[in-house]
Amino acid sequence: MNNKIAVMASGKGSNLQVILSAIQAGECAAKVEVVICNKADAGALQIAKDAAVPHVFYVNPKEYKNREMYDEACAAIIKKADCSLIVLAGYMRILSASFIQSFPNQILNIHPSLLPSFKGADAVGDALRAGVKISGCTVHYVTEELDSGKILTQACVPVLEGDDWYSLHARIQEQEHKIYPQVVHQLVI
Repeated sequence: MNNKIAVMASGKGSNLQVILSAIQAGECAAKVEVVICNKADAGALQIAKDAAVPHVFYVNPKEYKNREMYDEACAAIIKKADCSLIVLAGYMRILSASFIQSFPNQILNIHPSLLPSFKGADAVGDALRAGVKISGCTVHYVTEELDSGKILTQACVPVLEGDDWYSLHARIQEQEHKIYPQVVHQLVI
């Protein structure tokens, strides 16, 4: 199997960093070949450059007429680099249907809830508002229906008395950082 992966990120890049660290430690057989960010100030860009990722791109959404054209440009980068897996690491854009169809069962996402509960942008807040006692995170394939693809693995996190969004999110992210590199490794070996 081709072990080259593309990582798409929008933010500080903590999931990218843990994947790169797992690779460096010999715990993940993937090779991060491409990093694409949709924000010029994304921390993931510097993390990728510091790790000497071969292809690091800021692709500005404002330079494209619509989502499909933007995604087409990103898909071309990924295909040119011959990546077998696309890992969404805090990527805060909804992917177009055409992009998802171009990479069937090749796009992974990590979501901060135990799917199918609390889909969407504020899963941590939704869990707190619902009063659940257990939350967590899910690694799943990306499909055209938001946060609905096949679940690959999950990790549970207790919701503690007095938790706020930040404390619960921090504990969920600890679990994300454990399970995401493991799933990537399993899919590329």
